[in-house]
Parts: sequence; structure tokens; C-alpha cells
Amino acid sequence: MTGPGAEERLARAALTRLAEPGDETVGRWLREMGAPALVRGLTGAGPPPKGARAERLAGCRARAETLDPVLDLKTLARLGGRFLCPGDTEWPTQLDDLGDARPFGLWVRGSPDVRLWALRSVAVVGARACTDYGSHVAALLGAGLAERGWAVVSGAAYGVDGAAHRGALAAGGATMAVLACGVDVPYPRGHTELLERITRQGLVLAELPPAGHPTRSRFVLRNRVIAALTRGTVVVEAEYRSGSLVTARRARELGRHTMGVPGPVTSGLSAGVHELLREGAELVTDADDVTELVGGMGELAPPRRGPVVPRDLLAPAAAKVLEAIPGTGGADPSRIARDACLSRDHAVARLYELQALGFVERQGDQWRLPAPAHTPATAPASTSVTPKPPGRHPGMRRGGA
Repeated sequence: MTGPGAEERLARAALTRLAEPGDETVGRWLREMGAPALVRGLTGAGPPPKGARAERLAGCRARAETLDPVLDLKTLARLGGRFLCPGDTEWPTQLDDLGDARPFGLWVRGSPDVRLWALRSVAVVGARACTDYGSHVAALLGAGLAERGWAVVSGAAYGVDGAAHRGALAAGGATMAVLACGVDVPYPRGHTELLERITRQGLVLAELPPAGHPTRSRFVLRNRVIAALTRGTVVVEAEYRSGSLVTARRARELGRHTMGVPGPVTSGLSAGVHELLREGAELVTDADDVTELVGGMGELAPPRRGPVVPRDLLAPAAAKVLEAIPGTGGADPSRIARDACLSRDHAVARLYELQALGFVERQGDQWRLPAPAHTPATAPASTSVTPKPPGRHPGMRRGGA
């Protein structure tokens, strides 16, 4: 693996234990001092960062008592994983848009190339306690995007996240789970098997080192990685207070596409999505809509229209003549021509065309619409008949067979 040297890699791995994900103050110190010098400053082995408060340094030094980045790297290697740093060829450079909130590094499980998958990826997020509608839509989006060659990114949570991952996996496609804990921690427990499948078929990413546990704040901070990593974020069902809205709004701040799937106005789980749409997010209903927004030139959604009926295929003049025929009764060619604003000869020619196609019929000098096909009369209710007692078989004797 090319990129940063061993000292830089060890220092960045150490930072994932010393500081919380997305800490912009530590990110600024990292930019100013470099990773090795910053780790020495936070652990007391060197001069502290400029402006660091005593309580901040005390907290870092308490964490440093159990700090062992070499062990963390070996632990992940035993699981077949790797640790990515900015500068690695596999590093997804779109994360650099986060500025000082950029991850110190990424702990990764799964064989695909993170950078290449992230180049063509879409986030599908939403409510954990989603409805059957939300779960169904998320699964369809996951499968549809995967079939179109897009990697589906989500947080492996219950509800919409899990449905989106499963949809992509069912389609044999690419999916990435971004966790708020270590990549070796199956969270939530109910998704242990799902995470194992994603690890085998896709990618599992985290900012926290092995055995890192999730917290409420870490879930919120994780969402910025999902937003920055992908070309756009789709929200399927969300209440007003929803982490998925945090993801979508951060995506909008980063210049990514923000999309929402509408739902029933009577559902509280649709309220957050509808608010997002009022803020300017794009309304989408399926994978075609999403790819038209986030894809390249020519990746257009198919035209949407209702079913074509036979009269839609008529030439304009014939359609005008058909409209001029009364709904009941009939009319002579002169009246029809006048109402269609055509000459009589032109109208007659169109009438014979319409007759050949079965739209009209002629009765003497009158032209009329065909009578509607009669539906079979309802069979009369059967008359109740008292059955006659069965007669005896000729070969039967009285009193027995």
C-alpha cells in the first residue's frame, strides 16, 4: 500500500482513539502540526497543541494509558481489514470536502476499492421505525440503484438502512455500511448476519478503532461521512427530529444532491421528508429518478405517461371528426363537417376511415358511435325446487337391497 509512511499511519490510528470523530479543533491541530507531533503533544510526550486546554489534555492522556495503535492495526489485519489514511491511493478524496472535520482515517473491512466504489455511490437513509411502505421503497431503491451500477451507502441501522442494504445485496450489487462503532462490532445486534453479508459482498467502514462502541453523538457525526462520501442522499421516511435529515442537510451544504421520497401527509414519518422537499430537495420516486440527478449525461429517467388508448393514435383530423359525432343519436355528414370545422368531403373521408377502424358506424345518412358492448345479462337466481324422493331401482326389493 502506497501513501503515508508507517509513523504517519500509526499516529492517525492513535488519533482515532484519542479524539472523537469530526472534532474540528483536533482536525485543525492535525493540519497545523502533522499527525506524529500532534499525538506526542496530546499524550504528554511533546509540546501540547497551541491553545489546548488543560481538561482537554487530561482527557487525551487518560485515553492514552490504554493506547496501542499497533495492536489495533494487527487486530484489524486478522479480520482481513485495513486502515486508510489521506494520501493512500484508496482514500476517497471527496471526504476532504469536510475540511478540519475530515476523518483522521478509515477502518475498513471488505475487499473492494473504497475510492472507486465511492465515485459512483448514493446514500439511502431514513427512519429506523419505518413503515412497511418505507421498507418497501428503500429495498426497491437499493435494488434499482445496484442494478444500474451504483453503490448503495447507508448506516446498517434498523428500518430504512437495513432495507436499502438488503435490496442492493439481493440484486447482487454493491453496498457500503458506515458504522458509528468499530468495524468488528456488530451493531445493532439484530443485523449481525447482515453486516457479515455486507463484509463479504461489499464494504464496512468506520472512523472508530476496533472495539469502538457507539454513542448518540457518534451516530450524528457518522452521518457527515455518509453525506460527503456519496454523490447524493435520498431520505425515505423521516420525522422532524431524524438523523437522516442531518445527513441530507449536510449533503446539501457539501454541494451534493439531496432527495426525498414523499409519503402520506397523515404520517408523522413523512413530515421530515416533506419539510426537506420544501427546503429545496428533489422529489424522487424510484431509482430512475435518482440516477437522472446524480448520474452522468444521458442517464435519464424514462418518460412517464398514462396508458395509450386507440383514439390517441388517430390523426388530428380524424380525431376532430370523431369528437364532432354526438354521444347519443347520430348526425349527417354536413353537421359533422361543420362541428369539426372541415369541408364536407374531408369529413366524409375521415368518417370512412373511422368506420374501418371500428370507431363509428353508418345508418342510412346518419353517422353515429357504436352502441357499447352489452354485458351478459345476470343469470336469474335459480328457482328453489323441492327434490322428489328418489325412486327405487327396479332391481330393489322392498325392505332391502
